[in-house]
Formats: sequence, C-alpha cells, structure tokens
Amino acid sequence: MNNNILRPALVLFALLSALTGLVYPLAVTGAAQALFPSQAAGSLIVRDGATVGSRLIGQNFSDPKHFWGRPSATAPQPYNASASGGSNLGPLNPALADAVKARVAALRTADPGNTAPVPVDLVTASASGLDPDISPAAAQYQAARVARVRGVPVEQVSALIAKHTQAPLWGLLGESRVNVLALNLALDEGAPMR
Repeated sequence: MNNNILRPALVLFALLSALTGLVYPLAVTGAAQALFPSQAAGSLIVRDGATVGSRLIGQNFSDPKHFWGRPSATAPQPYNASASGGSNLGPLNPALADAVKARVAALRTADPGNTAPVPVDLVTASASGLDPDISPAAAQYQAARVARVRGVPVEQVSALIAKHTQAPLWGLLGESRVNVLALNLALDEGAPMR
C-alpha cells in the first residue's frame, strides 16, 4: 500500500481514538462531577455513614411496615441493575394476567380491609424493571396498612407521603411521584414501630 495514504490514515485513526476514547469521556466525566456531583456518583443515599441505596434504583420492600414499590422484572433477583429490562409481556399474554392477579392477591392479603382499587403501578413492572418511584395514589393506597402495622395514626403517614411527593419536572414533564426508598427512610425516622 502507498505510504502516502497509510501514514495519514494511521495518524488520523490514532488522533480520533485519543480524542473520542480518552479526551472527550474524561472531559464529560469531569464536567459532570464538577456540576452535578451527587448525580455523577449515582444519587446514592447515605445514612449513618453507610450507603443504603440510590434514588435511581428501586429496592425490594416486602415487609408490611414499609411501602412497597413497583414490581421488578429483572432476574435473577428483583431490582438487579445489571439486568435492567421489562418483562416484554404483552397485554394479552396470560403470564402477565397471572402475575398481576398474584400481585393484587399479595396486596389484599397484606391489607384485607382495603377494598379500594389497586393502583396499576403496584402490580405492573416499569420498562426498566428498576423504577424507584410510585404514584402518590399507590402510596396512599398503602398508607392505612403501614400506619396500622407501625401503630401510628394514618394522618402521620399521609403527611410523610405528602412531604415526599415530587411534582412533575418544571411543573410540566412527567407525573407526580414518590421515591419509595426516601419515604421508607423517613418513615423509619419519623414514625418508628411502637
């Protein structure tokens, strides 16, 4: 091959590799860490010097004294960030209907006196399978159970839900939501078991 063509091609390859493989990623990472340090570090929540989770990834709460999040579709364990993905079950798939029925039954068993309709986000997984948030309606649906198990007034639990409800971004984008981990941590601090 002609040396007049090969040398510039190799130099350009090396230059673009260094630019796009090293310089750009380092610059973007540095800017992110300088401008958004919490988000760049994974939006971790630290209590008493220990990391208890992330605001961005749900956790598997199943104890009746805590709020439960959206079901996770990840395997082999729930909320496995390395296996993010939806269940890919369509609305006519019998497996989805069976999973929803089982989740409704679990919610009814945990709170037999609650006859309100179950919010859909408590029985269906999100597209990522990692959703850390639930709707305010899903939180309120669980408020009586959590209050009863903890032995505190339901108004106290509802006040915590209201305090941890986040509005849509800029008041326009998305839906109101409640971060389940943040709510459960506040619950453990503000309404401990009696």
